[in-house]
Amino acid sequence: MSYRLGIDVGGTNTDAVIVDENLKLVAKVKTPTTQDVSSGIFTAMGTVLKEAAIPPEEISYTMLGTTHCTNAIVERKRLCRVAVIRLAKPATQSIEPTTGWPPELKEAIGSRYYLVEGGHEFDGREISPLNEEEIRKIAQELKGKVDSIAIISVFSPINAEHEKRAGEIIKSELGEIPITYSHEIGSIGLLERENATILNAALINIARHTANSFVEALKKEGVTNAKVYICQNDGTLMAVDYAVRYPILTIACGPTNSIRGASFLSKVENGIVLDVGGTTSDVGVITNSFPRESSLAVEIGGVRTNFRMPDLVSIGLGGGTIIREDNGEILIGPDSVGYRLTEEALVFGGNTITATDIAVRLGLADIGDKEKAKCIDMEFARQAHEKIMLMVAESIDKMKVSKDPLPLILVGGGGIIINGTLEGVSEVHRPENFDVANALGAAIAQVSGEVDKIYSLSEMTREQAMDDARKLAKEEAIRAGANPDTVTIVQQEDVPLAYLPGNATRIRVKAAGSLSR
Repeated sequence: MSYRLGIDVGGTNTDAVIVDENLKLVAKVKTPTTQDVSSGIFTAMGTVLKEAAIPPEEISYTMLGTTHCTNAIVERKRLCRVAVIRLAKPATQSIEPTTGWPPELKEAIGSRYYLVEGGHEFDGREISPLNEEEIRKIAQELKGKVDSIAIISVFSPINAEHEKRAGEIIKSELGEIPITYSHEIGSIGLLERENATILNAALINIARHTANSFVEALKKEGVTNAKVYICQNDGTLMAVDYAVRYPILTIACGPTNSIRGASFLSKVENGIVLDVGGTTSDVGVITNSFPRESSLAVEIGGVRTNFRMPDLVSIGLGGGTIIREDNGEILIGPDSVGYRLTEEALVFGGNTITATDIAVRLGLADIGDKEKAKCIDMEFARQAHEKIMLMVAESIDKMKVSKDPLPLILVGGGGIIINGTLEGVSEVHRPENFDVANALGAAIAQVSGEVDKIYSLSEMTREQAMDDARKLAKEEAIRAGANPDTVTIVQQEDVPLAYLPGNATRIRVKAAGSLSR
């Protein structure tokens, strides 16, 4: 028998599950997330292994969904010193790299940038030849001064030749320094793609440290035969080496794990998912069992980016949300006691009224000592709960693309605070083990690869372009750790670009497969 270990880190709790080879739940635990994140992961891992009572060497796969990278950007800590090389001159000189970034984030990565001759027009023609000599001089100047390099070229999603050549020159001068290429991270828009590329380059060290710490912790627990995967933000997995190269893909992987777990537990392939944690609630959409992707530019840590992100609405509502009254008005959050819920909530002997206390007072949940919640006025509790349900209904409405009611899957440990009818919802599923849907989503996930590329149909037929994109997506999935024999195309999109010459089209293809053995 072989088993999978799935761990997901949330703002309040770190959840861990073990499932068998038939994806049946064997054990689950929920432990408080710690300030350093890592010790909470190790505690959850050790506890669930004891709970499962199986030999650790029988764990064949381990999956980690982590907030390490998100926290590093938000806290501006443990980021790499990054050199930004934009291949664009004589174009784009009016707006410098990192323009509009929060000053403290620019300071954290060193804010060292260079503009070099190169780049391409929107139809793939050179703006100017790449200045290879200048790239060589920059590389010599950077020796020992930076941890990572971001290379961005104008319209590199159409022609990545200059980015690749610049990388070759830098590696010939500096050896194996981590380099992030913008054509591998984002889409057409230069500044948003550049921002995402720089953030990815800034996260390389924290991703490597997280991955190494996880592998070492597994060894200490005796889990020595397992392949290790990190969760991506599209509901799939990637091998450790791939995650270290593209750490930005881990951002927002928690909500997508919950969406995948919700679909798996409820057997619903299309609907709305409400994931209620201890601090926030995320509303997402399942489309064919995968999270719907956002079509908008997304801000991360105050920086506008255009790499793929799940389509989510997040609200400050969770089991630890603080409920208070101000001048006769009941206020719901947005602040929360977070992972201190078991110390500060009334039902656990604390002095703070939380959403969990409201649920216990109304008889919706049996947690802690319900006698300690009786000090809450019943009318106050009812009104607070009405406001909670209204917040949820408004968020669900924002995510729907039609007026037709959709099924709602309710997951997350904080789901106990939701009870009653919701407008626009056809039925509410609260599946068994809903409290660990996020860790289950990690444990049952597949490995994926994605391609987002511009093709000129003056040089090939549409079918030839689609075939090429499918081939590249499959190769990307295999590189991310998928078993080559199981890789299939799960999503594809073809969008003609009328504003580009040569009958151009943007093709996006995602391939997914089972874990490699």
